[in-house]
Amino acid sequence: MSQKKLLTPFISENISLSNRIVMAPMNRRRAIKGIPPQAMVTYYQQRATAGLLISDNIAVSSNGGAYMNTPGIYTEEQKHAWKKVVEGVHAKGGKIFAQLVHAGRIGHPAIQNHEPLISPSAIQVNETILIPDHSYQPMTMPVAINIQDIPFWVRAFRQATINALEAGFDGVEIHAAHGFLIDQFINPYSNSRTDKYAGSIENRTRFLLEVMQEVIAAAGKNKVGIRLSPFREIYGLKSYPEELPTHQYILEELQKADILYVHFSNAITNGKSSIPISFLNYARQHFKNIIMIAGGFTVETAEEILQTQSVNLVAFGKLYISNPDLVERVKNDSPLADWDEETFYHGGDKGYIDYPDFALRPA
Repeated sequence: MSQKKLLTPFISENISLSNRIVMAPMNRRRAIKGIPPQAMVTYYQQRATAGLLISDNIAVSSNGGAYMNTPGIYTEEQKHAWKKVVEGVHAKGGKIFAQLVHAGRIGHPAIQNHEPLISPSAIQVNETILIPDHSYQPMTMPVAINIQDIPFWVRAFRQATINALEAGFDGVEIHAAHGFLIDQFINPYSNSRTDKYAGSIENRTRFLLEVMQEVIAAAGKNKVGIRLSPFREIYGLKSYPEELPTHQYILEELQKADILYVHFSNAITNGKSSIPISFLNYARQHFKNIIMIAGGFTVETAEEILQTQSVNLVAFGKLYISNPDLVERVKNDSPLADWDEETFYHGGDKGYIDYPDFALRPA
């Protein structure tokens, strides 16, 4: 039987990966005051046989993390803690990118350093969120960003990129998905501005492209990826008439920027993918560099989508929580361990670094 494509190396002019299995970015919410703990070094080292690791969501500012215990990279102490994580991954022969995020209107001031939420427009998300007193509270009304302040938030991504590279990360992924700040500019349900950052496709994507321009200037295009979630309804964002041409335009602009990769976040609802195969085919035709996809894939369905050649890499989330040795299990056709959802976002070391490799599991 021929080797699974998942296990074949990916080699391009700009990056070489030992396999096509990626650990998807997941916010496991174990940071302390935004600082990665020692357990995070172990967590990533355990999973370093992935072709590529993508970090937890890392906040670019003190009000940028959506959830409690989100790590940041806006202080020297945070940067030095991430340096230990990256060195641990590199010691195991792995590669790791930092996923940089500002959550915008997602969150609560009690989580975000008692600072107000910010967003393109003062439109509140009608959902609750867990805050430090262990209660669930409504997300508060965000403050609309003044146009003169937009460059400040663009530069926050640039500085976070510089910090990530100084910490030793192999590159950065800009989080422009899941209803966070960049996505809030793109979607008219969260962006009702009347200036050059709203209205037309070119205006609604302006913030995204300004961020990418600054990040590329700081890191170089070959160390920059982006995460997008086209057609994903989340945190009050809904489908809109210009959604398809908006994402087509974004892809075309990202191709002009010649960044390393585009990472699509898919969602499976009632057996149906949020990203249709027709869009993936469009993406493949118009974006010539690496395309990665994540969201609900099994080993079998990941292999199938790789064989279509519409994507180059597949990222796994939940499977990587419970199978730190996922690559080895795929290689040996070993059974996959189940995950414990109760410890996804809390629990200390339990459900974090205590999942055993298949070879070390209890008899």
